[in-house]
Amino acid sequence: MVFEEFIRILTQRMSSPLPGLPVQLRMSSNHRLRELMDFSAGDHAVKSSVLILLYPGRITGIPTFVVTQRHHYEGVHGGQISLPGGRFEPEDKELLRTALREAREEIGVETSLVQTIGKLTELYIPPSNYLVQPFVGYTLSAPDFIAQPAEVAEIIEVPVEKLMDENNLRQRKIEVRGMHIEAPCYVIGQKIIWGATAMILSEFKEILSGMRL
Repeated sequence: MVFEEFIRILTQRMSSPLPGLPVQLRMSSNHRLRELMDFSAGDHAVKSSVLILLYPGRITGIPTFVVTQRHHYEGVHGGQISLPGGRFEPEDKELLRTALREAREEIGVETSLVQTIGKLTELYIPPSNYLVQPFVGYTLSAPDFIAQPAEVAEIIEVPVEKLMDENNLRQRKIEVRGMHIEAPCYVIGQKIIWGATAMILSEFKEILSGMRL
């Protein structure tokens, strides 16, 4: 499918009601489900946003998106694979600007080149107390990514067809804060995408369901 046609159909689908939390929870571990039952987002939650940035693949031209791997550090999300994004700052004015600013700071994406399609269902992350608003946007050509060395260990480009491939949907034991939990995940090459990022991508995947790529 031509990239522009993919974007046209995706934009149309995102104008309909979103699949929402039930679809996000397909990629939640039992541990996360218990946390979500015990805690809910309130006024204390830290507002944040992330960006699913789509673009035509460099060689194939097929729809592709980008994730990053964090450095390993002592913290809730050390070493995990994430979508570009972060914490809302007052100067951002709105959460979309947060996602765009973070994409520029983390991976060097020129904000003016990103066209926004819409947003997905927000997701509360109990361990970090973040309330995350995902946005979907695109550029008409593959960006020249530049990793911010202090934050990003690796930039990973993922063809959308890899996300849609059910063979890449797995269950893995993952170490989390000294515990080993069984969690659903996407295995893309040697990379494991799980947790909040997988939950957000689960809703995105549902929106794309049945689309020929």
